[in-house]
Amino acid sequence: MLSEFDIIRTCFEQQGLAATPGDSVIRGIGDDCALIKVPANKMLAFSMDTLVADIHFPAAAAPELIASRALAVNLSDLAATAAKPLVFTLGLTIPEASQPWLEAFAAGLKAMATEFNCYLIGGDMSRGPLTVTIQVQGLVDDGLAILRDGARPGDRVYMTESLGCAALALLMFKGKLGNVLPQEREIMNNAFYKPEPRIGVALALARFVSAGIDISDGLLADLGHICEQSKCSARLNLSRIPLHPLMEKYLGREAGLTKALSAGDDYELILTVSAANEPLFLEAAGMLPEKVVCIGEITEPDAAHAVSCVDESGKVVSSTLTGSGGYMHFQGDD
Repeated sequence: MLSEFDIIRTCFEQQGLAATPGDSVIRGIGDDCALIKVPANKMLAFSMDTLVADIHFPAAAAPELIASRALAVNLSDLAATAAKPLVFTLGLTIPEASQPWLEAFAAGLKAMATEFNCYLIGGDMSRGPLTVTIQVQGLVDDGLAILRDGARPGDRVYMTESLGCAALALLMFKGKLGNVLPQEREIMNNAFYKPEPRIGVALALARFVSAGIDISDGLLADLGHICEQSKCSARLNLSRIPLHPLMEKYLGREAGLTKALSAGDDYELILTVSAANEPLFLEAAGMLPEKVVCIGEITEPDAAHAVSCVDESGKVVSSTLTGSGGYMHFQGDD
């Protein structure tokens, strides 16, 4: 039977996954603590997420996909703060020490770690129900961290790319979409298991942004977090919100938008931009491969509605269409 140290040595200390000493990493795997040196004029940003089998991912999913998702959703938090990825730690609880499963899991981590230049420096393992906890650390320039409390009335609200494909994937996993074409299945699987952390977008646009967040719990809920921290409200124009084409194909625009606004798991960025910074923001955004779309504006505080939605004519849309919240842990999901 594999011991914890056997697992670390054979699966996680492999070349390309474990961090090697460098300018910032003084000591990685092998000691009681890893040691990180923070360069001058930088701040250390860190975030942690716990993913539990059959709550945050299907327990029967391929281990490399579970690993990709676990690291990607953490890297998205660094993107939301405009932090460049540095290293991560791993807490892994598994029912049994299966070497093939562990090797595949480590391979999934390695692929994501290599893509974003963010490597493993330590962690812990235990026996129990399958649970993956990752803490990521990154570096952000002094004064350029994107936070949630800087939005002001009059700021424009932008988001990256589109909504809904990951929510559609969950419906597919539950057999609720009928016949799905193979290429569509691959797109949905990637949206759920390999979401793209928008690191490049954040680093390119941070200096022009007043507030930001990544979309993990749903556009309405996550924009609501900005409004709460910034003590303001927001108005969304539903006709401007980019819905993923597959969501429109399978659910239609109205039902798809209703689902996407509150379903979460998109890991796109919401960014608010002042009128003064908007021209420079748009110039920089125009040089990026990702789409960046204006979907609304920040408004004066409204005690009744943190986030309101209007149609293309400016008429307020009822909450029965837009939904009223985002994903809530421990409450299930349809």
